[in-house]
Amino acid sequence: MRIDDEACVGCDECPPYCPMGAISMDEETDVAMIDDEECVECGVCFRSKVCPVDAIVEEIHTWPRSVRAAFSNPLLVHKETRVPGRGTEEAKTNDVTGQFRRGFVGVTAEMGRPGVGARFYDVEKVAKALARAGVVFAANNPVTHLMTDQATGKLNSEILDEKVCSAMIESITPVEDLPAVIRELREVAPQIDTVFSLTLSTRLEDDGTAACDEVLKELDVPFYINGKTNVGLGRPLFREV
Repeated sequence: MRIDDEACVGCDECPPYCPMGAISMDEETDVAMIDDEECVECGVCFRSKVCPVDAIVEEIHTWPRSVRAAFSNPLLVHKETRVPGRGTEEAKTNDVTGQFRRGFVGVTAEMGRPGVGARFYDVEKVAKALARAGVVFAANNPVTHLMTDQATGKLNSEILDEKVCSAMIESITPVEDLPAVIRELREVAPQIDTVFSLTLSTRLEDDGTAACDEVLKELDVPFYINGKTNVGLGRPLFREV
């Protein structure tokens, strides 16, 4: 994104619309300006139509900056996955896909949300931590497609300095390996300059409990049961054998 400084009238209406705080008013010229390093190309300022003179210009960027819009603008579709947004359907379609089976837990680290943003060098740190715990990364996830080595979680070095609104690292692991995952994430958390939230996806047992609940309690990890639930309406319905 950029501001056409010849068209800008200095109305100061656009800065609040940037989720990254990348828009400010130039003290000398009194026109709006965008910090290229902090802008994640989400397009919010452009789509909001807040500018009375259309001075906000949406640009098309080449690699590697193009990953910013791919992860930050929900209207764009990832070339690799053909899905808009930052991740996959995760558990939302599990009654059809059977991606998360009994005895396994889906582990998703959502980086940079809400309103903080994340650079890929921090995404890589968390991905490497998950890899050390032995997770298997989701095949159709956009972050996975940026990995040069899924065994280690290493990302393409060309994008490490790029910033995005958020990125989701999706993976799956056996329930018994969840303690190792939590330990690795606790160790890496102080090493990153952003935030991440952790989502666990799992099949419920016959009595309605989740196998990961007791593990989290033993590790003193606070958790909330709010989330997404499959009720078996998907067709064809996945059946475990």
